[in-house]
Amino acid sequence: MASKVDNMFAASRFVLPEQRELYLQIKEDEKLIRQPVLEQDELESFHYMIRDSAREDYAITVTWWKQVKGQLGKTCSMWGVIKWIDQNGRRIKLVNDEDSQWIMLDSIIAVTS
Repeated sequence: MASKVDNMFAASRFVLPEQRELYLQIKEDEKLIRQPVLEQDELESFHYMIRDSAREDYAITVTWWKQVKGQLGKTCSMWGVIKWIDQNGRRIKLVNDEDSQWIMLDSIIAVTS
Protein backbone atom coordinates (compact mmCIF):
# COMPACT_ATOMS: atom_id res chain seq x y z
CA MET A 1 0.00 0.00 0.00
CA ALA A 2 1.41 3.40 -0.99
CA SER A 3 1.71 5.99 1.73
CA LYS A 4 0.36 9.51 1.34
CA VAL A 5 3.90 10.83 0.96
CA ASP A 6 4.49 8.53 -2.04
CA ASN A 7 1.30 9.71 -3.71
CA MET A 8 0.65 13.21 -2.48
CA PHE A 9 -1.79 13.96 -5.31
CA ALA A 10 -4.29 11.31 -4.20
CA ALA A 11 -5.10 13.12 -0.96
CA SER A 12 -6.22 16.39 -2.53
CA ARG A 13 -7.95 17.33 -5.71
CA PHE A 14 -6.26 20.70 -6.16
CA VAL A 15 -2.50 20.92 -6.57
CA LEU A 16 -0.66 24.08 -7.48
CA PRO A 17 1.56 23.85 -10.56
CA GLU A 18 4.56 24.79 -8.40
CA GLN A 19 3.83 21.91 -6.03
CA ARG A 20 3.54 19.44 -8.89
CA GLU A 21 6.77 20.71 -10.47
CA LEU A 22 8.65 20.42 -7.15
CA TYR A 23 7.29 16.91 -6.58
CA LEU A 24 8.38 15.80 -10.06
CA GLN A 25 11.82 17.38 -9.55
CA ILE A 26 12.26 15.48 -6.27
CA LYS A 27 11.34 12.22 -8.02
CA GLU A 28 13.91 12.96 -10.78
CA ASP A 29 16.58 13.75 -8.17
CA GLU A 30 16.01 10.36 -6.55
CA LYS A 31 17.11 8.70 -9.82
CA LEU A 32 20.53 10.41 -9.79
CA ILE A 33 23.65 8.39 -8.91
CA ARG A 34 27.26 9.07 -7.95
CA GLN A 35 29.99 8.50 -10.52
CA PRO A 36 31.15 4.88 -10.32
CA VAL A 37 34.77 4.24 -9.35
CA LEU A 38 36.50 1.97 -11.85
CA GLU A 39 39.57 -0.22 -11.51
CA GLN A 40 42.66 0.44 -13.61
CA ASP A 41 42.27 -2.77 -15.62
CA GLU A 42 38.70 -1.79 -16.57
CA LEU A 43 39.93 1.60 -17.79
CA GLU A 44 42.68 -0.02 -19.85
CA SER A 45 40.15 -2.39 -21.41
CA PHE A 46 37.89 0.54 -22.33
CA HIS A 47 40.79 2.47 -23.86
CA TYR A 48 41.84 -0.58 -25.89
CA MET A 49 38.33 -1.03 -27.30
CA ILE A 50 38.10 2.70 -28.09
CA ARG A 51 41.42 2.71 -29.95
CA ASP A 52 40.46 -0.48 -31.78
CA SER A 53 37.10 1.00 -32.85
CA ALA A 54 38.87 4.08 -34.20
CA ARG A 55 41.50 2.01 -36.02
CA GLU A 56 39.26 -0.77 -37.41
CA ASP A 57 36.14 1.38 -37.95
CA TYR A 58 33.59 -0.80 -36.12
CA ALA A 59 30.72 0.23 -33.85
CA ILE A 60 30.82 0.05 -30.06
CA THR A 61 28.46 1.11 -27.31
CA VAL A 62 29.84 3.69 -24.88
CA THR A 63 28.20 4.42 -21.53
CA TRP A 64 29.25 7.51 -19.62
CA TRP A 65 28.31 9.39 -16.47
CA LYS A 66 26.98 12.94 -16.90
CA GLN A 67 26.96 15.37 -13.95
CA VAL A 68 23.56 16.88 -13.20
CA LYS A 69 23.60 18.22 -9.64
CA GLY A 70 26.73 18.47 -7.48
CA GLN A 71 28.28 15.01 -7.12
CA LEU A 72 25.19 13.33 -8.59
CA GLY A 73 24.44 12.56 -12.20
CA LYS A 74 22.96 10.12 -14.66
CA THR A 75 24.30 7.59 -17.13
CA CYS A 76 24.00 8.06 -20.87
CA SER A 77 24.64 5.49 -23.56
CA MET A 78 25.24 5.68 -27.30
CA TRP A 79 26.48 3.31 -29.99
CA GLY A 80 28.65 4.33 -32.89
CA VAL A 81 32.15 4.43 -34.33
CA ILE A 82 35.00 6.41 -32.76
CA LYS A 83 35.96 9.01 -35.37
CA TRP A 84 38.35 11.16 -33.37
CA ILE A 85 40.45 10.77 -30.22
CA ASP A 86 41.50 14.13 -28.77
CA GLN A 87 44.54 13.35 -26.61
CA ASN A 88 44.97 16.93 -25.34
CA GLY A 89 41.30 17.40 -24.42
CA ARG A 90 41.01 13.80 -23.17
CA ARG A 91 37.81 13.19 -25.13
CA ILE A 92 36.50 11.09 -28.00
CA LYS A 93 34.04 11.75 -30.80
CA LEU A 94 31.45 8.99 -31.16
CA VAL A 95 29.46 9.09 -34.42
CA ASN A 96 26.49 7.04 -35.64
CA ASP A 97 23.85 7.46 -38.39
CA GLU A 98 21.78 9.93 -36.40
CA ASP A 99 24.11 11.83 -34.06
CA SER A 100 27.64 12.62 -32.97
CA GLN A 101 28.80 13.17 -29.41
CA TRP A 102 32.01 14.34 -27.74
CA ILE A 103 32.57 12.24 -24.60
CA MET A 104 35.18 12.92 -21.92
CA LEU A 105 37.44 9.90 -21.33
CA ASP A 106 37.26 10.39 -17.54
CA SER A 107 33.47 10.02 -17.54
CA ILE A 108 33.28 6.71 -19.46
CA ILE A 109 32.00 3.89 -17.25
CA ALA A 110 31.45 1.08 -19.79
CA VAL A 111 32.37 0.13 -23.35
CA THR A 112 30.91 -2.91 -25.14
CA SER A 113 31.23 -4.17 -28.69
